Amino acid sequence: MIDLKNLTIEKAHKSLKSGEFTCRELVEAYLKVIKEKNGELNAYLEVYKNVLEQADVAQKKFKDGNATILTGIPFAIKDNILFEGQIASAGSKILENYTATYDATVIKKLKNAGAVIIGRTNMDEFAMGSSTQTSTYGVTKNPHDITRVPGGSSGGSAVAVAADMALVALGTETCGSVREPSAFCGLVGLKPTYGAVSREGIIAMGNSLDQVSPFGKKVEDVEIIFNALSKHDPLDSTSIPDELRDFKIKKQNSKRIGVPWHLFKEGVEDEVLENFKQSTEKLKDSGYEILDIELPYSKYSLAVYYIIMPAEVSTNLSRFDGIRYGFSIKGENLLEVYKKSRAQGFGKEARRRILLGTYVLSHGYYDAYYNKAVKVREKIRKEIMQTFEKVEFILTPTAPILPFKLGEKLDNPVAMYLCDIFSAPANLSGVPSIALPSGMSKDGLPFSLQFMASHFQENTLFDIGKKFETIR
Repeated sequence: MIDLKNLTIEKAHKSLKSGEFTCRELVEAYLKVIKEKNGELNAYLEVYKNVLEQADVAQKKFKDGNATILTGIPFAIKDNILFEGQIASAGSKILENYTATYDATVIKKLKNAGAVIIGRTNMDEFAMGSSTQTSTYGVTKNPHDITRVPGGSSGGSAVAVAADMALVALGTETCGSVREPSAFCGLVGLKPTYGAVSREGIIAMGNSLDQVSPFGKKVEDVEIIFNALSKHDPLDSTSIPDELRDFKIKKQNSKRIGVPWHLFKEGVEDEVLENFKQSTEKLKDSGYEILDIELPYSKYSLAVYYIIMPAEVSTNLSRFDGIRYGFSIKGENLLEVYKKSRAQGFGKEARRRILLGTYVLSHGYYDAYYNKAVKVREKIRKEIMQTFEKVEFILTPTAPILPFKLGEKLDNPVAMYLCDIFSAPANLSGVPSIALPSGMSKDGLPFSLQFMASHFQENTLFDIGKKFETIR
């Protein structure tokens, strides 16, 4: 019997190498759990038919002595990551039958390493949401309490790992889409430096914000995945060349953690704030210096994000018109095809953001909204970078609230958007951030906090993350 609950990549690798169990047996253990739980949780939209075949290929790598640390490791992938020959719908009706014609770069890397990709996971439509409730293919439920949301937009990937239906998973993050479901499901989630991991082969939401991001139960697992995927990709124009990635800053303040207490004055649940304060005390007792910092521009992060992101969404989603690929409804003329296909192919939240984006980019409003947001974004980036000259990390709760009830906030989009309030600064400034479990509430729901660090300082995030795992 394989102990899936406490399994890590390193433990699995050692067991596969020693012959304690085979790649096929490991995958079959996860498939058994999927069969038991997925009907209720709706984490997977599809389990790939060639999973056991992938496992046998991985086993041959062990036999031939070509195995890597990721060989035979079962992954779940978000439904907006292209896997050649498989459907990638981005949780939307408009792409319900779209079959990927090539592999995303991250999938190529996983295949080359011998990883086993179990299936594609549910997500908010085109990654637009904080709860995995806007998917065309039904809601995903939180394994800690099935009456609550798992967070979004990468909720399916988070649930797959948290419910032992995959060892690790990939999601994508535009603003909290991996860190928030990590928080709600009790996982570790990393938002890498913008440009660290290739976006080639990812169905885009916001090009200047999107990043492929890993989920795991332990910091060590997330570190292994990041190191395997973080390479320059000439096929992605936003990928940072390897020679520019050595961003290590020699500092004397490696024990300094900045906390912007002024951002927590309203909107943060009492339980969340209390857990956060307890966590900062544990860090202080471990030798870290907790400093009160001011981030005056960062309070505008969410407003800036909800101007820039819809603008990029409206541009990216214009390609889904019922003509080139995907869902299409016949009409008497071209305009009618466009209108019918897009009206019925996109869900409510996607249509809302397309309209918002088109509005802020329209004549007469471009300077008033979009250009102004771009300028404030640069102010936020500079503010964050200046702060990192004084401290090594910025620490906040990952989300201001605990997982909320299914159906709650759906009729109040602004309340839903506020879930991203602590996520936005890292995405807008392009710096890495890691979400870490920090305990459980009296109702058995996970708490979480997040550390931000300067560009390409993921190694310091992993170090402090591992440290926090020993003291939390």
